[in-house]
Amino acid sequence: MLASPIAIPAFTDNYIWAICHQNQCVVVDPGDAAPVEGFLEEKGLNLAAILVTHHHPDHVAGIAALTRNREIPVYGPANETIPCMTQPLKDNQIIKLDSLGITLKVMDVPGHTLGHIAYHDAENGWLFCGDTLFAGGCGRLFEGTPSQMHTSLHRLAELPAQTLVYCTHEYTLANLEFAIAVTPHDQRVQARLAAVKSARKNGQITLPTTVAEECRTNPFLRTADTDIQNACEAREPGASGSNVQCFASLRRWKDNF
Repeated sequence: MLASPIAIPAFTDNYIWAICHQNQCVVVDPGDAAPVEGFLEEKGLNLAAILVTHHHPDHVAGIAALTRNREIPVYGPANETIPCMTQPLKDNQIIKLDSLGITLKVMDVPGHTLGHIAYHDAENGWLFCGDTLFAGGCGRLFEGTPSQMHTSLHRLAELPAQTLVYCTHEYTLANLEFAIAVTPHDQRVQARLAAVKSARKNGQITLPTTVAEECRTNPFLRTADTDIQNACEAREPGASGSNVQCFASLRRWKDNF
């Protein structure tokens, strides 16, 4: 089994995930080349490939510089325009990263963008999900519909409970502050919020999370819960008509929180 992926901080709250084996490295969503180049130089690593989840600049803007003097594969969603992409991917496609000795399954998870994909490594129990699922939250609906995002999130929630979730932003504290506003008496959310506040106070990263933790405390995965439906109904009458309506209400609530 490989060592756990390493977070390379970028911008104000992005994480570029680095998967390393021996002297080889694959990075996920490199929105900025400089911190990646610095990491590679510091660790004495060779960049072997790039994985991309969606087309937003903070996930792809570093690709051109990283591939300028390297002939490496760039994997990304077939339904989006990704700079320098050499390997367009579709749902359920299996890719093998020989440099790392790992196999990834591609999962279509539209909502944040229409072509958004995630990468699941079943052997190591890793999920690289970009901006679809966050610790305690989910991505904004820039292109997709509430129904699409709801379906995508629950597809990810069906992965094994111990799956480690490597999302790409340090949004956990803000997400849990919203979650506690939705269900103020939920002791599981209270405990997680307290732990995250302590971690951030000490400058610690709050990722990865797990599928099990998200199913317990992430409101966007719990739209069937009575307490969450009641909270959304109180704020938007009619919101509890279905799980998708409840999700849409939650997302609007979070957008203006």
